[in-house]
Amino acid sequence: MRYGICLANIGSYSDPRVPVRLAQTADAGGWDGVFIWDHLAFAWGPPAADPWTVLAAIAVSTERVRLGTAVTPVARRRPQVLAHQVATLDNLSSGRVTFGAGLGGSTSEFGKFGEPTDAKVRAAMLDEGLALLRRLWSGEEVRHRGEHYTVEGVTLAPTPVQEHLPVWIGGNRPASLRRAARWDGWLADSADPTGMTLSPDDIARSVAVIGRSDDYDVAVLGQRDRGDPAAYAQAGATWWLENIHDARGSIDEVLALVQQGPPR
Repeated sequence: MRYGICLANIGSYSDPRVPVRLAQTADAGGWDGVFIWDHLAFAWGPPAADPWTVLAAIAVSTERVRLGTAVTPVARRRPQVLAHQVATLDNLSSGRVTFGAGLGGSTSEFGKFGEPTDAKVRAAMLDEGLALLRRLWSGEEVRHRGEHYTVEGVTLAPTPVQEHLPVWIGGNRPASLRRAARWDGWLADSADPTGMTLSPDDIARSVAVIGRSDDYDVAVLGQRDRGDPAAYAQAGATWWLENIHDARGSIDEVLALVQQGPPR
């Protein structure tokens, strides 16, 4: 089991200096990863930081931790821009990026900007976008005419440092699990301010549906005061991501939590 922190990008965490400070503390304190939400929260209320700008700042101020989003709604980003951002971050961090992708749970972050809100349309855009990302990251010349995207003979450069940049799929619905089985990992959204919404048995059942291999990652988003990471490891989880946001307490309280180190 590896241990990371997953930071909000909204509220107090919209000040990019806050997640950067927590990431530096995690890097020094033995945590294995730092992930960040990808929300346009200002569309429905609180301020929000751009996750890619924050991750770039984290990349140059840490040495060890893996970095990524949990998760990016691919359907509201242009695949060529997203491929470029992720590749640049992987170069900046010397190959430490894991890309988290999903549908996106807040329809207002789509609809208020004239983007599709229909889940089936967004799912089709997610699948087509993910396939394009993988092709662009490969360094091959990409020619593509699909339902949602067109690429006319483009070769991305520079490509990621990692020959195979890991992609984790978020979401707990059956379609999300089927999608996750086609990629490198599943990110189980099991954290809620009132407790853990997925039990270890729930994780085990979903892992059985996915049919994971030995090198497949299962990341549980949780709170260690609400659930035992060891029980989730027994159920098949390979990562525990401590979910950190304003409901967890003041910045000083959260900083103290991260300073304690991972619950090994």
